[in-house]
Amino acid sequence: MLRVYQESIEQSRCLSILSRAPAEEVKRFADALIPQLGDIEVLHNRTGLAMLPMRDPVEGITFYLGEVLIAEAHVSLGESEGYAACLGRDVEHALAMALIDAANAAHLAPDRIAAFVESQAARLEEADRRLLRQVEATRVEMETFEWQT
Repeated sequence: MLRVYQESIEQSRCLSILSRAPAEEVKRFADALIPQLGDIEVLHNRTGLAMLPMRDPVEGITFYLGEVLIAEAHVSLGESEGYAACLGRDVEHALAMALIDAANAAHLAPDRIAAFVESQAARLEEADRRLLRQVEATRVEMETFEWQT
């Protein structure tokens, strides 16, 4: 039971990274994997709307901010299945992510997949650091004075 839990956390991290990674790079990587995957059955590949949950930071209550457009895909590689969803309408990005997810579940090219996902994670972390530095550069220190009457 513990092993299944650990694998699902890794799957979640993998899909989270792939959904934020540049779509064209994810698609190229999935295309390179296709010859190793065997028969692929696309169960669905479509766009739709999903509710966007947010958490109130003060009260900790979850509420729905509204609907967002997502692209989702569900594929089967024999006994293994892959599912993915990403923001927007790029169904090819969702399909590529689902193929990588299925390959990962089938333990096909695990080293290549791990290396690709980790390289994307490092690039995303660096982009986040750059963005935070840019935001920090706009910080203004304010002094307040009390008026005495």
